Amino acid sequence: MTKMTMVEALNLAMRQEMEKDDRVIILGEDVGVDGGVFRVTDSLISTFGEQRVVDTPLAESGIIGTSIGMAVYGLRPVCEIQFSGFSYYIFHQLEAHAARLRHRSQGRFHVPLVVRTPCGGGVRALEHHSESREAYYAHTPGVKMVIPSGPRNARALLVSAIRDPDPVVFFEPKALYRAFREEVPEEEESMPLGQPQLVREGDDVTIISYGAMMVPVLEAADSLKEKDGIVAEIIDLLTISPLDDTLIASSVQKTGRAVVVHEAPRSFGPGAELVARLVEKSFYYLEAPVKRVTGYDIVYPLFAREKAYMPDTGKIVQAVKETLEV
Repeated sequence: MTKMTMVEALNLAMRQEMEKDDRVIILGEDVGVDGGVFRVTDSLISTFGEQRVVDTPLAESGIIGTSIGMAVYGLRPVCEIQFSGFSYYIFHQLEAHAARLRHRSQGRFHVPLVVRTPCGGGVRALEHHSESREAYYAHTPGVKMVIPSGPRNARALLVSAIRDPDPVVFFEPKALYRAFREEVPEEEESMPLGQPQLVREGDDVTIISYGAMMVPVLEAADSLKEKDGIVAEIIDLLTISPLDDTLIASSVQKTGRAVVVHEAPRSFGPGAELVARLVEKSFYYLEAPVKRVTGYDIVYPLFAREKAYMPDTGKIVQAVKETLEV
């Protein structure tokens, strides 16, 4: 295996799928000559040519609309929106057409489309560049919503997204793009969409998270074990929608306590859905209210306040301890 960053792993996923399937097309703003704003599509145009790696105008709605047409006619477009804060311009095309076409055509047509876009904060970016708005897409029937947490699962999940017969919104936490390296196999690897992953076993509390927040979650778990003897079970969602809650429910039924961590705003966020499902399926096993550690219900702040906005190790440790004190 080779140690890769998330950028390199995502590039490998697209490269291998393009080699395997000539229906796979890359398109978006600056994805070709420049290799993408974060260089995720670097050198693909030199390998596959400008017919399969297409630099588009600065028109997000046009990118997704074109991709829908390509997908219906048999291609597998992977389109990049430079930042998730700009993805609102695609929403009409995604919700009104991509998400509905299989239902509208009674199964005659599928839209095998992937929308890749960097998400989240932690990199001191400008306004509209740091949002975590996965709830919008998870709430849209007909669309899958995926957020990886490391190089290996990013590569495997993107492969599955490209092969999926329906539209997938694929958020890439930009804070993780080059944060660390991980062993990624050179040979083909995929992961099923819609299944969370048990990252670490424990008996005292279940911590549920995804994306970039898995880093402070793991740091918090290490601190809790070392300093307080608290052993947390950790679950990485990987896919926000569809959400298989079987593992989550069984874990909380074992530990009796849960903490949910995400960077997105608290109200109506993924954490609220998780709490609701735990109440439905694990209520009689809960020994304390479920805690949420999240972003705030405000516009994402600029540089000076960014650190205060984001969940961190200290906030997660505090939430776990408060849960255990009940």
